[in-house]
Amino acid sequence: MKSTTKHGDVAKLSAGGILIALGVVYGDIGTSPLYVMKSIIEGNGGLKNISENFILGSLSLIFWTITILTTIKYVLITLNADNNGEGGIFSLFTLVRNRAKWLIIPAMIGGSALLADGTLTPAVTVTSAIEGLDLIPSFSAVLGSQVDIVTIVIIILSALFFIQHFGTDLIGKMFGPIMFVWFSVLAIWGIIGISHNWTLLRALSPYYAINTLFSSENKAGFFILGSIFLATTGAEALYSDLGHVGKYNIYGSWPFVKICLLLNYFGQGAWLLSARHNPTFTNMEGLNPFFQLIPPSFLIFGIIISTLAAIIASQALISGSFTLVSEAIKLNLFPRLHIMYPSSTKGQLYIPSINKFLWIVCIGIVLYFGNSARMEAAYGLSITVTMLMTTILLFNYLLKKKTPLIAAVLILVFFSAFEFSFFIANIIKFTHGGFIAALIALAILSVMYIWIKGYYIKMRLLEHVPIENYKTQLNQLRQDSDRPKYTTNLVCLTSSHDPEQIERKIMYSILDKRPKKADVYWFVNIAVTDEPYVAEYSVDTLGTLYIVRVQIRLGFRVEQKLNVFLRQISTELVENGEIKIQSRNYTTMPDRKVGDFRFLLIQEQLSYETDLNFWEELILKAKLFIKRYTVSPTKWFGLENSDVDVEKVPLFIGKYNHATLKRTPK
Repeated sequence: MKSTTKHGDVAKLSAGGILIALGVVYGDIGTSPLYVMKSIIEGNGGLKNISENFILGSLSLIFWTITILTTIKYVLITLNADNNGEGGIFSLFTLVRNRAKWLIIPAMIGGSALLADGTLTPAVTVTSAIEGLDLIPSFSAVLGSQVDIVTIVIIILSALFFIQHFGTDLIGKMFGPIMFVWFSVLAIWGIIGISHNWTLLRALSPYYAINTLFSSENKAGFFILGSIFLATTGAEALYSDLGHVGKYNIYGSWPFVKICLLLNYFGQGAWLLSARHNPTFTNMEGLNPFFQLIPPSFLIFGIIISTLAAIIASQALISGSFTLVSEAIKLNLFPRLHIMYPSSTKGQLYIPSINKFLWIVCIGIVLYFGNSARMEAAYGLSITVTMLMTTILLFNYLLKKKTPLIAAVLILVFFSAFEFSFFIANIIKFTHGGFIAALIALAILSVMYIWIKGYYIKMRLLEHVPIENYKTQLNQLRQDSDRPKYTTNLVCLTSSHDPEQIERKIMYSILDKRPKKADVYWFVNIAVTDEPYVAEYSVDTLGTLYIVRVQIRLGFRVEQKLNVFLRQISTELVENGEIKIQSRNYTTMPDRKVGDFRFLLIQEQLSYETDLNFWEELILKAKLFIKRYTVSPTKWFGLENSDVDVEKVPLFIGKYNHATLKRTPK
């Protein structure tokens, strides 16, 4: 089985690659102009309370935040930490996890926070876009109320989540061109606005950013950074989507995206300065400078294109969540869930339970907050945690790559201090609704902790035995004429990575519980590797023709189709003479060289006779409870159409103090 890759088509810089990058990577950060300046103004008490210096400082803070966090940290540094072309916090973790066991902690925290805060992205972006309808007189006259806005948002989000089941190939092909138009009009509207006041370009100086943080004109003080941070919330996506577009296409597209974003922000700043003394605007509720910047004749077009951009941003979030959960499952950090592949696009997947979870949470957020202003007040808290965790993992990656210690430490200290400042500034959002994302992150983190901790407890206490010790018994069993044949090939899944060892419970099932006569006994272990798309196997027959110990190594993004893999492996072993041809008298395939397969899956149950402490027993009980509501091993390994036996065995762990019965006379 050869290692596979999908990155040959995205490794090089190309016009097509750049267009794809525009549609895949920049949805979240690209829709930030919809709400960033609006949030800053509202946080300062409205249009009547702003001054020229405040606007200059806000624009300067936006510029330097995007430059430091997005351009320097993610584009110039983090994109180089690619795992065979793949990116994201779990890919980064697999690159450094051999350095220290504790690195699993920032990976789990960062992944949980990224999933949780992302639930706000579709709600805040789509709501911000649809609220532009309030500026259209005919809409205000007919529908106009916030209830109508919320209804439209719920319909759009529900439709978006519904189509995930069918795949997004068709609409996905339109993402790039739509986002190119989006960024282009952002720049055009921004140039129109800034053309009235080119002096705003002074804000490129960091002096204005620093001065505003400590200025009395800044009513929010240090906490203005909570609104400023919204301009870079999509930075993590540049790294997460690395595998879809390649870093060179991100390098090629980011300057265009950044310039378009900054032009729009500066254009909004120019409009705010021109409108701050106009009573029409100072008394306007829910003022959004983004829509005010758009020429009136293009307003409907602006609302349509911004809604499409918001939908694309939401789609990127949904797809990214599926990928993130899939990686967590393969890394044994999350319960197995039913994963579907609804389209021909490699890498595109669909997880029904996660899709339903995201839909319910997004709709709940829209109903709970009611408008984009309240959502913005809660948005961004958890993503600061993800960025901090990425910085910790990145520091370890730099050390692994022999980066000079002083350079790695400086990078760690600088970005940690920068991101920690944003985290503190965003803490105030906890009481404004940020607690929702925090609670979701905590729930996801708890599931991850239960899953991995339960695995470690189980692995520590499982009893293993040498396969060599049972070769004779297995040979006698397969030749025992008094025993009915159980199957031609009996496949047992083992968690033991040692090719000479196997769990005692498996041998107990084969020899003791119900002796299972077979021609060949297969003991298969699937190991998830640090490389995303590796697919290979090794075999040890222990010098026999009836025992096959298989070690399958799969990347953390490869689907674990055990049935398909075993058909290939068994055919190759027969052709190599490592096992005998298994002739079939009754078959629809005349050239078939392998007989029937039967898979033995052992389902553990926690015994009441355990010597675990309270916490370990609670962890294992919680894990077994969660497993009841997740996908079965049969579905996970693609064995729905195979012959599968599931045996329940008690998880006898620890030492027991059995009472001894005393016989009494009659």
